Amino acid sequence: MAAGVQARVLIVARDDVLAGPLAEGLDRLGWRTVTARGPYAAMAALADLGIEAAIVDLSGGEEMAALARRLKEACAPRRLPVVAIGQPDASAGAQDFDLTMAPPLHPSQAVMRLESLVRLAVSEEEFELRLETFADRGRRLDLPEADTSPLRVLAIGEPAPQFLAFSNALARNGAEVVGAFTAYTAFDYLHERTFDAVVLWAGENPQEALSIASGLRRNTRLYHTPALLYMAQGSYVTTAEAYNRGVSDVASLDVPETETAGRVLELARNFRRQSAVRQALEKARSSGLMDAATGLFTRDLFALHLARLAQASRVRNRPLSVCVLKVSERPAVTAARAGGWLDRAIPQIGSMIGRLVRVEDTAARLGPEVFALALPATPVGAARAAGERIAAVIGCTAFDAGEGKTPFVVEFDIGVAEVPSAEAAGRALEAAASEAQRKKAS
Repeated sequence: MAAGVQARVLIVARDDVLAGPLAEGLDRLGWRTVTARGPYAAMAALADLGIEAAIVDLSGGEEMAALARRLKEACAPRRLPVVAIGQPDASAGAQDFDLTMAPPLHPSQAVMRLESLVRLAVSEEEFELRLETFADRGRRLDLPEADTSPLRVLAIGEPAPQFLAFSNALARNGAEVVGAFTAYTAFDYLHERTFDAVVLWAGENPQEALSIASGLRRNTRLYHTPALLYMAQGSYVTTAEAYNRGVSDVASLDVPETETAGRVLELARNFRRQSAVRQALEKARSSGLMDAATGLFTRDLFALHLARLAQASRVRNRPLSVCVLKVSERPAVTAARAGGWLDRAIPQIGSMIGRLVRVEDTAARLGPEVFALALPATPVGAARAAGERIAAVIGCTAFDAGEGKTPFVVEFDIGVAEVPSAEAAGRALEAAASEAQRKKAS
């Protein structure tokens, strides 16, 4: 790891047989790694670095299999996702791993799972903080509801004997399996019903399966739905191509059907857990504390929550950034403001901002034409990118300017700042607002 570069992933492995290629690949993909050869070195790395996730190579023996709980406790109250490579012994803390994956673990596959698990950890932390903030205002947020119904899996592909055997293995493990033989039928099901996972049978036409995976990633509602590609032996599709097209995991016919079914159900359980947290956070919009016009946090509620976020970020050793978006002064906007059309557009703009941020982010309306974002676990560069992305999307939207008038578009002046401490949260927000104001002046 290069000097001055913050490691994001801790890999615990006795040797580099699996860990070496994985670390090299993760570093290349922007997930900087640090490797520990045993529990003591792992604990030292957690104490010194803001590690976001850990990967444990279980080939190191029983000591490795029992490590997940110790790693999580060492990071508390920061939630640390821990992934196992291999199959943990059920008696040695298997339930403490967030995900188990079969070796060898492809770096692109690892990145997809790490991104999902880290976001889930941050979302759960955010939900805990919002519970406290809303309680301070006399409101109660409901905890995520546990969905006890069978996991729902959509199996897509021709009814080959091996694929049917795999579907039966899923059903024997309690999953509700729906079969779709074509892409058209599959997307009909996906739009009509909610599934916890999708299984794609590559068969004789793997490109169709990969096209379906790509279609999932282009759909905002289906983007996070995990997809496993079940490939026949000798398939010309490489694992790298599969992961680059949006597949979450790859299985081959030489793996026992029960083991592959277990991997699918684990992906499905994690996705259901993510969905429950996301829905619980989104319920905050109906709490009665939000800005009536936009559904965003009010200025006072945002200030209260930002102070709590800043305190938590210090305790959890996570970065926290704020972003301010102020409607830019442009001739078309000035005319729309004078005619009252900008005021009419603000509720739609605020609603768009609320949908464009991540579920763990907090969006607020600070003034008539000023919005702010608090982005947990986000350095300042990523916060600026988030603000620019939101501004670009809204900048492509035309708003009504009255009969016979050309519709107008809204641009934003953007300011960002990282919150260095709980005491400096207000100053960081002021710094971001000042930057946006300077851009207006220029």
